[in-house]
Amino acid sequence: MIKKILSPLLAALLLVAVSVPGAVHAQTSAAAQDASLYVALGEVAGLTKLTDDFVNRLKVDARLAPAFKDTNANNLKKMLMQQFCKVSGGPCVYEGADMKSAHSNMDITKTDFHALVEVLQQSMDANGIAFTTQNQLLARLAPMHRDIISVK
Repeated sequence: MIKKILSPLLAALLLVAVSVPGAVHAQTSAAAQDASLYVALGEVAGLTKLTDDFVNRLKVDARLAPAFKDTNANNLKKMLMQQFCKVSGGPCVYEGADMKSAHSNMDITKTDFHALVEVLQQSMDANGIAFTTQNQLLARLAPMHRDIISVK
């Protein structure tokens, strides 16, 4: 129960935390140098399973499904897996567009972003990813909000 309450709160706190100057650089550098998060997430096999579950949930979540209804699910899974792998310190190369370009003209709000974080947390829970590991991944992904949220 506490975890469910903390999820939206954690998303909001992460948005505030990454607003500190230099925080993004520090997190990016740490991600590139340390593969322990990548290992904790199950490496390629674990990340593939996570992204499969995540995209499947996105496509049926009442808040987010309309935005993903015409999305190529297989390509989205591939891009997310590469991105999660890279940001967690794994050896993958992200082949997708930068977040600003990929999300321009989508009119994404903070509410949309928080909903997506909640669905990601549901997927991590369903895949048995430890809460501390979830927080580490979310902390590394959170700086992307600046390039994704376009409606203030």
